[in-house]
Amino acid sequence: MAFNRREFVKFMGGATSALATLNLVSCQEEVLNESAKFSFSSKDDFLLAPGFEYDLILSFKDKISDKDRFGANNDYTCPIKISDDELILWVNHEYPDLLVGSRWVKGMKRTKEMIESERYSVGGSLVHLKKRDQRWELVYNSKYNRRLNADTMIPLVSDRPIRGKKVAQGTFANCAGGITPWNTILTCEENYDLFYGERIRQTDERIPSRLGWEKTHDNPPEHYGWVVEVNPKTGEAKKLTGIGRFAHECATCVLTKDNRVAVYSGDDRNNQFLYKFLSEKSDSLEKGELFVADVVKGKWISLDINKQPLLKKTFKDQTEVLINCREAGKLLGATPLDRPEDIEIHPESGDVYVALTNNKERGNYHGSILRLKETNGDHSSMSFKASDFLVGGEEFSCPDNLAFDRFGNLWFATDMSGGSMHKEPYKKFKNNGLFYVPMAGPNAGKIMQVASAPTDAELTGISFSPDGKTLFLSVQHPGEKSKSLEREKMTSHWPKGGSEEPLSSIIQIRGKLLES
Repeated sequence: MAFNRREFVKFMGGATSALATLNLVSCQEEVLNESAKFSFSSKDDFLLAPGFEYDLILSFKDKISDKDRFGANNDYTCPIKISDDELILWVNHEYPDLLVGSRWVKGMKRTKEMIESERYSVGGSLVHLKKRDQRWELVYNSKYNRRLNADTMIPLVSDRPIRGKKVAQGTFANCAGGITPWNTILTCEENYDLFYGERIRQTDERIPSRLGWEKTHDNPPEHYGWVVEVNPKTGEAKKLTGIGRFAHECATCVLTKDNRVAVYSGDDRNNQFLYKFLSEKSDSLEKGELFVADVVKGKWISLDINKQPLLKKTFKDQTEVLINCREAGKLLGATPLDRPEDIEIHPESGDVYVALTNNKERGNYHGSILRLKETNGDHSSMSFKASDFLVGGEEFSCPDNLAFDRFGNLWFATDMSGGSMHKEPYKKFKNNGLFYVPMAGPNAGKIMQVASAPTDAELTGISFSPDGKTLFLSVQHPGEKSKSLEREKMTSHWPKGGSEEPLSSIIQIRGKLLES
């Protein structure tokens, strides 16, 4: 199957009309004026600047069919069009809600029943939505509604078995992701060590996990930390080991000038690296070459064991290199970065934008957004120029999730941790927020806050409906700092209010900036 680069750019939202641009500029002026009145908030509510409205779509534990429920701590979202008024929405479920889900608080014994509950709640959901009166609603019991979780058996696409197996049990730690030109979902396993620990390659010693899942399901940690490709219509999945193993924050796809697929990924840890995978074929990510970035010199370094004598000396084969990307990247001189998280490609310029959330170890508390310009605008290029696009500290702090709308303007959400919010140096920013940045015209570069999150929550999973007029957003882990199962003592009661338990949820946002 052949894919046209221009068509994929258009599919991702890169085409705009002159009339739409004129209307948008006028709308930006209005929203900018209103946004100036909408400042940081510490209120336990989801707040929007004037000119926007939202509706709840799904919350943790909601039934999506007679046999399945929506999972915990929803993150990345990706809509796949069925028709003008129907779509399939993929939603990541990053980690369990220990309080509201498995009913565990610090000091309690963790039981097998708790772990089984947690295993079901992670992974991802596929849900069928239909638009009625401009609002997207769940189609209950649709044939498309299904869950992938920690018990789903998923093949490992690898040159050889990994720890003796070619199939992994489950997917979890699903943070951000991507979409392929052939409309499959890429969901990324990030902090896998929380669930099954990690192994020291040199000694084969296993470091235990914080959640202790290995005590009831003794699966090898090497089966996790991969990019998982999911067919949204069938739920079939496979783990693409060629894209490498690390704390994958995303897997953002773009077609190269020779019609291959480039996939950009960040490793969300202090002093870790930025990666690019180039596929062999235009319609498959099963084979290709992985590179790691030297941001200082502006070059991509191959992680192919046959091209790097140092890797050949250190690792036994390419599979071992892919399992240990961090070690391999460090050996070859990759540039340590300040927690590279989400990555997005501008639909018109092709520039690569990377959220660098923060790095407290290096005194970078507020993070930045990095911009890469690939040589000749070609994503298969081996060189690039890097520069800061936005730097945190004044108008925002800790950028995490990024998205470009159909007009080519940037939306981003922030991720100040629950333990850091409302304390110096984050005190003035209060709760996390959603921001909008025009990329052209008289308002270019101006930062507008358009939403404020409930207490303790992170806003993430920004995506747009096929017509671009609805923004889907995850409100993740409201009330995560609660220390008691007593509802009255919980730090958040969003979305139901009163003394109700806090629930991670998917919402839909409409507003003038989306409709222009």
